[in-house]
Amino acid sequence: MRIIVEEHPNLLDVSELLRPEKKFADKEVSQFRDYSIDENDPLKERVRRTYKLMHTHQTVDFVKGRHEDWLKFDHFRATIREALEKLNDLVDESDPDLDLPNIIHAFQTAERAREEYPEWDWLHLTGLIHDLGKVMAFYGEPQWAVVGDTFPVGCDWGQSIVYREESFVDNVDGKNSKYNTKYGKYQPNCGLERLTMSWGHDEYLYRVLVHNKSTLPPQALNMIRYHSFYPWHSGGDYAHLTTDKDEETKRWVLLFNRYDLYTKCTKIPDLEALWPYYQSLIDKYIPGEIEW
Repeated sequence: MRIIVEEHPNLLDVSELLRPEKKFADKEVSQFRDYSIDENDPLKERVRRTYKLMHTHQTVDFVKGRHEDWLKFDHFRATIREALEKLNDLVDESDPDLDLPNIIHAFQTAERAREEYPEWDWLHLTGLIHDLGKVMAFYGEPQWAVVGDTFPVGCDWGQSIVYREESFVDNVDGKNSKYNTKYGKYQPNCGLERLTMSWGHDEYLYRVLVHNKSTLPPQALNMIRYHSFYPWHSGGDYAHLTTDKDEETKRWVLLFNRYDLYTKCTKIPDLEALWPYYQSLIDKYIPGEIEW
C-alpha cells in the first residue's frame, strides 16, 4: 500500500496501517511484540523484569522529578551523530524482537522509510533519530526509565499495557484516589498534549528537539513523542482522554510504526556508506552541537 499525500498533508485512508504488508517484516507479523512469559527464556525474562521495574516506579511524582532534572538540558552537549554513535553500546532491555545495538535499528527504520517515501527526507531522519532519547541510559538513568512502551501517569492504566495485571501491583499511584480512576487527574477528552506521559526516550527526545529549535515538521515531532505509546495507537486505550485532532496524530504514528517495528531483523545496514546522506539531513534539520 502506498499512501498518496501532499508535502505535509492529512492521511485519510489508513485502515491498512494496522495490518502492515508482509514486505515490511522478515517474519510473521504475529511474531513481533511477543510478551509471553517463559522463565526459561533469558530474553523474555529480561523484558519482563524491565517492565516490572517500570510499572512499579513510573508514578506522577517520579515523572515530575525526571522533568525537573532532564528538562534543564544541562547534562551534556553533542551533535546528533555523536549521540547516535553512543547507541552502538546500547541494547534495549525491553525489546523482545531484537538483541542488537540500537544504532542498527535506527538505520533499519530510516532506510525502510526512505525506500517507501524517498521524497520525504524529514521522515528518513525521523526514523534515524527516533530512539535517540535512549542516550539517557549513559547518564545515570536506568533502562526502565528510558525504554519500553509509554502510558499516561495519573489515571488508571490501560487494559492493553503489557504485563498489566501483574506488574503494577506495587505502584503507589494505584492506591491514590486522585490517580487510580478512569480519568484520574485529567478532564474528559483533554487531548494528548495535556497528558503526563511515563518518562522515557520518546518524551525526552521530543523536548530536546523543541528546545534546540529543530526544523523537523510537526508530524515528525509527534511520531517521536508518541511512537512508544502502544496502548493508545495500537491497543485502543485512552480514547476517553483524546480528541479528534489526536486521531490525525495517530495516523502519522501508525505510518511510522511500520518502519519502527516491522523492520527489526538481523540484517545489518552498511552504516558507513549511509552516513553521508543522513549527515546532510542532520545538517538541514538539527545542525551543530545541541544541548541535552
